[in-house]
Amino acid sequence: MANRILHGTPCAFAGRGEIGGVSHSSVRPRLNPGVTKALGVEVQGEPMSTPNPTPTAQSGLSENAAGGLAYITIIPAIIFLIVEPYNRSSYIRFHSWQCIFMAIAWIVIDVAIGIFGRFMPFMGLIAFGLYPLVALAMLILWIMVLIKAFNGERFKLPIIGDLAAKQAN
Repeated sequence: MANRILHGTPCAFAGRGEIGGVSHSSVRPRLNPGVTKALGVEVQGEPMSTPNPTPTAQSGLSENAAGGLAYITIIPAIIFLIVEPYNRSSYIRFHSWQCIFMAIAWIVIDVAIGIFGRFMPFMGLIAFGLYPLVALAMLILWIMVLIKAFNGERFKLPIIGDLAAKQAN
């Protein structure tokens, strides 16, 4: 009856000889191909030859993906410089080194602005206004190199890019 409600067609129930809730003695229930009865319960399908499928070997990240992921933080950049399949690619090494040098440059700029604003009292207001602008510029630069690395481009930053290229080769 549930099959009739769900699908709108009469169905044959195994062993009862009913169609749509009405008993018919001449109707024999027909099992689908591949359906067998085991211990009075219908079991569909065929038994698997092996209980667990064999895992396939994964090829890892593409160079573009690894180059882009190197910019997420310095942790993936360091990992890509250490782990074997990724440290052989000059493209991934370049982006890893450029990320590390960008992080170092950001720390140096951050400390310089902090010193500039703390020890020169009259310049504190300038440093207070300068810090968000520098942070926004670094964010835009980071997004730009991230997108370019994911697209497969080797984008060199003015000073940092040359250092990264030397380290990568």
